[in-house]
Amino acid sequence: MATATAAALGEVEDEGLLASLFRDRFPEAQWRERPDVGRYLRELSGSGLDRLRREPERLAEDRAQLLQQTRDLAFANYKTFIRGAECTERIHRLFGDVEASLGRLLDRLPSFQQSCRNFVKEAEEISSNRRMNTLTLNRHTEILEILEIPQLMDTCVRNSYYEEALELAAYVRRLERKYSSIPVIQLRTNIQLPACLRVIGHLRRMDVFTEAELRVKFLQARDAWLRSILTAIPNDDPYFHITKTIEACRVHLFDIITQYRAIFSDEEPLLPPAMGEHTVNESTIFHGWVLQKVSQFLQVLETDLHRGGGGRLDSLLGQCMYFGLSFSRVGADFRGQLAPVFQRVAVNTFQRAIQEAVEKFQDEMNSYTLILIPAILGSSNIPAAMPVTQPGTLQPPMVLLDFPPLACFLNNILVAFNDLRLCCPLALAQDVTRALEEALAKATKVILAFHRAEEAAFTSGEQELFVQFCTVFLEDLIPYLNRCLQVLFPPAQIAQTLGIPPTQLSKYGNLGHVNISVIQKPLAFILPKRERVFSLDEKEVVPELTAAAPEIPVEEPSPESPECGPVSLESGLEEAESELQQGEPLPEELLQGEAL
Repeated sequence: MATATAAALGEVEDEGLLASLFRDRFPEAQWRERPDVGRYLRELSGSGLDRLRREPERLAEDRAQLLQQTRDLAFANYKTFIRGAECTERIHRLFGDVEASLGRLLDRLPSFQQSCRNFVKEAEEISSNRRMNTLTLNRHTEILEILEIPQLMDTCVRNSYYEEALELAAYVRRLERKYSSIPVIQLRTNIQLPACLRVIGHLRRMDVFTEAELRVKFLQARDAWLRSILTAIPNDDPYFHITKTIEACRVHLFDIITQYRAIFSDEEPLLPPAMGEHTVNESTIFHGWVLQKVSQFLQVLETDLHRGGGGRLDSLLGQCMYFGLSFSRVGADFRGQLAPVFQRVAVNTFQRAIQEAVEKFQDEMNSYTLILIPAILGSSNIPAAMPVTQPGTLQPPMVLLDFPPLACFLNNILVAFNDLRLCCPLALAQDVTRALEEALAKATKVILAFHRAEEAAFTSGEQELFVQFCTVFLEDLIPYLNRCLQVLFPPAQIAQTLGIPPTQLSKYGNLGHVNISVIQKPLAFILPKRERVFSLDEKEVVPELTAAAPEIPVEEPSPESPECGPVSLESGLEEAESELQQGEPLPEELLQGEAL
């Protein structure tokens, strides 16, 4: 034990000594990793002085000998080295070819997978055809007898076997009554439920299709017939096309759904499917088809409405609602999806009409000349805005008769309001108000452009008349449009829909009310500095109507405008107010007679 410990200590001392002596020549890590280097250094450190002197010569001789042996080995076996190099190069080249081949294989795998899928599909078709051929082969005798009936009939007649011929004809008639001579293509015609039951019964007895395939084939055949009916409808007139489409879909689509539900059952099977058997949710086939038909109808409806069929939205809305109501009996009520379609069409139609009104107003202002009217300029002072008619009436302001561009502009807006009145849900209040505010802002820009162009040539009378023009625009025309908006969108109904008190309706923005201050701001430098007189129509809210909203009267153009006809203001204002207070629509002749 003591000897081993002493040996270990000696080894440690030798290693420390070697590390200190040869740290410049040999790194410690190198000779520690190579045991032969350590042994040689220890052996060298224990040699005498003579050996150390001879050691370099001996090492040089050993080195020269090793180099000579290496040369001899290379010279004697150079062919082996050459073949080894060639073999290595060939192996490297073969590995490159293998890698390229693998790349090409990976590139072709997707097409191979698709080919496999096509093969499986074709194999399934071949299997289906084989099953059909097998069924035909099993019924070959019966089919052959039926096919030979014409030949047999001809033989009987030629041989004067009339009794047998009559029996054969009676047999054929019985076959006709039994099988009805109905091919699968008959499902693509206008057939009733009994005929559909017979056709599907025959197909089920033939055992050609599974239950899911039979459902799909039935829907495909009936859908093809329905598409043929819809395609035959003339497409020239959008209104005629959509009305006939609604009628055809309502009648025929309802019949198809009734036939399907009478033939097929969507109830869950009593027995669970066998293990490993693929199950198909057959009820989703029908629901998906109905959803597709409804989506296609909504698409056709919106397309025809945008093509120009939106002139009678009230009639089309009533027909569509009746269509959706009839489908509620089969669990496919889609009336909730009609509202967004009609809302978009109503808003787009109103925006186009308002844009046309602004363009016509701009054209009239380009050719308008301020005319001094003694009724307006009877005094040097600018009269205050006269209060218009009593609150609750839709009589246009009479002062607009003095300014033909404003009268025609109001006429065009009232035409747009009357078209909107046919289909005017409360949800359009914000969009209609915004469109009207934008139109009034554009009209304000047109008035400012007229002022900039004519200001230098204005006389004092024309300047006064232009100020009166702006005053009528702000204090008569816009408040009247606000009253029209309140008739179209009663504030009480809007507040009830939002679930808030009517007094808090102003917190939700300008719903059904144009912000006059925004329109007035660009014209503030033209108007005189005086306290504005508010009319009663700007302060009071039109009472809520209990019946249909009255048609907004369209004012007749003024004689001063070349595009406007004669102006008439008939009596009957009191009758109009009484009708409006009772909540009943105004008579047609009164609406036409009281317009400006």
